[in-house]
Amino acid sequence: MSRPEDFIRAQTRIGRPGLVPELRLHLATELAPLWRATQRELDDLDLPPPYWAFSWPGGQALTRLVLDQPHWVAGKKVLDFAAGSGLSGIAAALRRARRVVAAEIDPYAAAAIALNADLNGVRVEVDSHDLVGRRDLGFDVVLAGDVCYEKPMAERVFAWFQELAADGVTVLMGDPGRAYLPGRHLVETARYQVRTSTDLEDRDMRETVVWRIDNKA
Repeated sequence: MSRPEDFIRAQTRIGRPGLVPELRLHLATELAPLWRATQRELDDLDLPPPYWAFSWPGGQALTRLVLDQPHWVAGKKVLDFAAGSGLSGIAAALRRARRVVAAEIDPYAAAAIALNADLNGVRVEVDSHDLVGRRDLGFDVVLAGDVCYEKPMAERVFAWFQELAADGVTVLMGDPGRAYLPGRHLVETARYQVRTSTDLEDRDMRETVVWRIDNKA
C-alpha cells in the first residue's frame, strides 16, 4: 500500500475550484477512476470514500465568504470542521487567522489538507480526533461545509454547534440545501450560485447559503 501522500499525488491533478479560483487544490478530475482506485487501495482499512478530492458547494461558498469578508477570521482561532480538502481553513489562514486547525478523522483527507496547505503557502494544523461534543477547545470561529447530508451526523453535529454558539463561538455553515439542514437557529450570512458536477450532485448549479448559528433565531 502506498503512502497517502503518494496516492493523492498519483490520483489527482492540481486545480482551482470554480467559486474560489484564488486557491489551488489536489482535485479529482473524474469521479469513477478515483473511487475505483481508492477502493482497491483501502479495501481492508475501513476508511471513508475520498470526499477530500472534490470541492463541495457548501465548502466553496463558505470559503468565498471568508476570502471576501476576512473580518470573520482575521486574528482569530479557527476550526475547519470535517475539513475534507481543507479549503475553508486554507482561506482562513490566508486571511490572517491567528491559528487554523482542520478537524478530519480520515487519514487520507488529513494528508490532502497538508498537501493543499503547502500548495497555497499557509500553515494549517490537522487534528484527527473526534471533537464533536468538546466545549473546551478554545476556538473563536468554527467553519463547516456540507455536514447535513446524513441524519445522524447532522443531528449530532448541529446540537454541538448550538452549544458552541451559546458559549460565544461564531459557527458558520455552508449548505446547498442538504436534506437534514435544521429549520431553525440559522441566520443567513451570504448566498452564492456554485457550479457543480453532475457526477456528484443532481444538477450542475447549486444555490448555496452560508448560515450563522444563533440559538435566538
